[in-house]
Amino acid sequence: MSLFAIADLHLSLGTDKPMDIFHGWDNYLQRLTQNWNNLVSDDDTVVIAGDISWAMKLADVYKDFEYINSLPGKKILLKGNHDYWWETKSKMNKYLSENNFSTINILFNNSFECEEYAVCGTRGWLIESVSEEDRHILDRELGRLRMSLEDGKKYNKELVVFLHYPPVYGSLESKDIIDLLSEYNVKKCYYGHIHGSNMIKGCINGEYKGIDFHLVSCDGVGFMPMLVR
Repeated sequence: MSLFAIADLHLSLGTDKPMDIFHGWDNYLQRLTQNWNNLVSDDDTVVIAGDISWAMKLADVYKDFEYINSLPGKKILLKGNHDYWWETKSKMNKYLSENNFSTINILFNNSFECEEYAVCGTRGWLIESVSEEDRHILDRELGRLRMSLEDGKKYNKELVVFLHYPPVYGSLESKDIIDLLSEYNVKKCYYGHIHGSNMIKGCINGEYKGIDFHLVSCDGVGFMPMLVR
């Protein structure tokens, strides 16, 4: 049983917002499906770190969730900046149950046990949070990440964190998030959000302040889930 990570599926099976128009995203759904099927078994778990569907409402994600549910393995979803359909955890869990999406779980102020890891995470926020509104959102995300990490401690296993926004990029860092990861002795952190070859060049893929960071956005990993363990 293995743990994988990927982000930014940007599915639009139920709405008209194709990603194929962007450079490098041609036939991406076919490539993603083939790579996923070749790598992931039903005993594995894949964390999808945000920007999952272009749907605007929960009721409109059905075809995208149907696709995700059909893929091998268990899936753990967290929120991205484009996931406007995202609702309360109770509403989403009810939706999953009503539609028999039995392989999908929601990571939101909680955690999951997966082999030797406790899977924790939240959306995160912009690295340069300068406005009062930014500060408010960042503080809320810090609270959610702390709740997830606290919940993860119950498993007495290594805490691994998944974020949508990168907590470090180039020479910039979100000090509050880095400090929180260090406080909980997190050694691995996976993130998405960054696209395009020029932007991806600035991403940290490796150790930074004692934490191993990795970009897992779809185009950043060649539309192939990254093995965590």
